[in-house]
Amino acid sequence: MNPRIESLEKMLNGPRDGALLRFSLGNEYLKAGNPAKAAACFKDAVDRDPKYSAAWKALGKARAEAGDNIGCLAAYEQGIAVAEANGDIQAAREMTVFANRARKALAE
Repeated sequence: MNPRIESLEKMLNGPRDGALLRFSLGNEYLKAGNPAKAAACFKDAVDRDPKYSAAWKALGKARAEAGDNIGCLAAYEQGIAVAEANGDIQAAREMTVFANRARKALAE
């Protein structure tokens, strides 16, 4: 197993567990080619911090890579609302582009 993933997993359910740890672990799973596991980590991150726009964006990406276009679109739509509420205009713009791609994929 990937040593970075092992290291992060050892911190789960400990005092340092939180949205950032789950987000970091999700990124490592995405790099390792496991988008389904990454999506679960990103979902845990947004469950812990629903205002974490970067985690919403990553959740959409992971779900898209896992072939879950409906889940991907849902994540991006929620992420756009969060990013706009946070004033994170760039993230909202990026997720809007990705959401449009997901809508197109679903229409095909």
